[in-house]
Amino acid sequence: MARALTPAIAGMPHINLLPRAEVARRERETLTRKWVWGVLAAVVVTMLIIAGSLALKLIADQRLLAEQSRTNDLLVQLAGLSEVSGALATEEALTAFRADAMAADFAWGPVFAKINGVLPAGVTLTGFDLTAGGAPQTDDGASEPGLVGTFTLDSPNPIDIVAAVRSLRAVDGVLLADGQAVTVTTLGTGGYSYRLTVTFDQTIYSGAFAVTEGEN
Repeated sequence: MARALTPAIAGMPHINLLPRAEVARRERETLTRKWVWGVLAAVVVTMLIIAGSLALKLIADQRLLAEQSRTNDLLVQLAGLSEVSGALATEEALTAFRADAMAADFAWGPVFAKINGVLPAGVTLTGFDLTAGGAPQTDDGASEPGLVGTFTLDSPNPIDIVAAVRSLRAVDGVLLADGQAVTVTTLGTGGYSYRLTVTFDQTIYSGAFAVTEGEN
């Protein structure tokens, strides 16, 4: 059975009865509102940017003031330490002066003990004429003269002076012992006097006043 075709109705037709001038006015109002909202949005964004910049500047200014205050505190502390710095510089200068003045410091007791330790039995050390050497010039103190002079020995009996000089040369710290400068004199009591020329090296120096690396 055939059906009758019914045409589809798309909808009711719309007819714009507004005058063209009214349509144009409404379009202008819509465009104006959009511009107003756009300008307001731009103003708000601009104000937010300005407020953020002011906040950042305020934070930066506060940090600058804090650093300036810290710098001033440090300057005050440094000014307070100027006397300490001066005292340390004076101490360093005095330490260096003492090191130079006392570079040739040594103990007499060990020197005499070394001489008496090699003397023959009955021989007595009765006199000396010694001059301290200069300040150390090298690290090898065993090669630099440290004490130079003569020793006077008395003995009731003659001694083998050559053997005595050889024994003296073997003493630790003796750089030279000159047997050619020996003089022998018979005393009125029947005894003998001997004069020996001896040079000690700088190993006899105590080094008690030397400036250490940490004191420089």
